Amino acid sequence: MALLVTVGAAALSNPALLARSPWSGGDDAPAAVSGQPAGGRSTEPVALQSLPTEARSTHRLILSGGPFPYDKDGTVFGNRERLLPRQDRGYYREYTVPTPGSRDRGARRIVCGGAQRTQPDACFYTADHYASFVRYAW
Repeated sequence: MALLVTVGAAALSNPALLARSPWSGGDDAPAAVSGQPAGGRSTEPVALQSLPTEARSTHRLILSGGPFPYDKDGTVFGNRERLLPRQDRGYYREYTVPTPGSRDRGARRIVCGGAQRTQPDACFYTADHYASFVRYAW
């Protein structure tokens, strides 16, 4: 029981660990992580400032158009997990958020969508390699 309480408290204090909540827009809309606890229906974004420093740096690179440190940065994100709102292929692009101490790209990413890469319509952060997302505002 104590472990469950500890894990639950950790999830509530870290937006990237929050459970999925339904995305607004109808019954057939995909689930997405919001800035609310499990069961919440709000899709209010969290502040960019609440994300790790490395995510804020990656976001600045996205808005400036790079250069990006990894070849995969800026490639199409297919949304196969269907956790983000449905869009045509090519709408979403993924970017690496470096993980201190990691020998590879790690699990952290930013996925942004929109017609113009340097002016995205929406951006999402994942700390667990696409298992969950949190939408953020800048």
